[in-house]
Amino acid sequence: MWWDWADIEGWLVLNPVDYDGHQSSVYAKGRALPAEVTAAWMSAFSRHSPPGRPLSVLDLGSGTGRFTPALAETFGGPVYGVEPSSGMRQAALADAAHPAVTYLEGSACAIPLPDASADVVLLFLVWQHVPDREAAAGEIRRVLRPGGRVLFRSTFGDRLPEGSWLGYFPGAAAVEAAMFPALAEVEAEFAGAGLRQVALDVARIQTVESLTAYVERLRLRAISTFEYLSEEEIEQGFARMDADVAAGTPAFRLAEDGDLLVVSCSRPVPMVPATLAAPG
Repeated sequence: MWWDWADIEGWLVLNPVDYDGHQSSVYAKGRALPAEVTAAWMSAFSRHSPPGRPLSVLDLGSGTGRFTPALAETFGGPVYGVEPSSGMRQAALADAAHPAVTYLEGSACAIPLPDASADVVLLFLVWQHVPDREAAAGEIRRVLRPGGRVLFRSTFGDRLPEGSWLGYFPGAAAVEAAMFPALAEVEAEFAGAGLRQVALDVARIQTVESLTAYVERLRLRAISTFEYLSEEEIEQGFARMDADVAAGTPAFRLAEDGDLLVVSCSRPVPMVPATLAAPG
């Protein structure tokens, strides 16, 4: 397998995923969402965002831009897709361009936007890839306007979905438990930057209409968990899935519950007057 054990700590240690490789070539197709699912997410994002329009939005870890144009249509203001992977950015520029969207090179730890410039910050399945989450929380706090909202869609290590595809691949659940931080851990990381939880929403997500389509989509391996599994385990897992689907006895559901954590500013942002130079 592609993961390593840290013997002293007894924890599963995961190497970073190379999103300029396989993932950039399959992500857009393997993680595409039906229009009604995108619309449902936009409705949830709107429900938890500041009132009034237009709003400036940061799509942090925007990947191939599967949400970025829809965010521009929904919130009516400029949207900045910030993504560290050049391969993912190129895919976004090619397939997810929009007049109100600007794609930028950057990361959660180094956001190329001014202070207090975003009304909404979206992180959709991003946090598990951030190497320094304390620094990232501070950066998010820096660019968020007073009263702004952070929309944080993630799997949490202590809230893994039941009835999912993970059961077909023996190492997958351990990988995801190690990959995704627990809910309380994320709350504490944001609280350290002055951001507090205001909501925890749960959405029921169904991305395909049939069991066969589900397996074929999964077979693209556009989920980073597969990067940490051996070829043997992957092949055996798909063989079991194919057999169960053919027999009409799948041990997975088409719809899964997805968590959306919403955090906001808990205190005013200290602002330096524009006419004063920063100390240094």
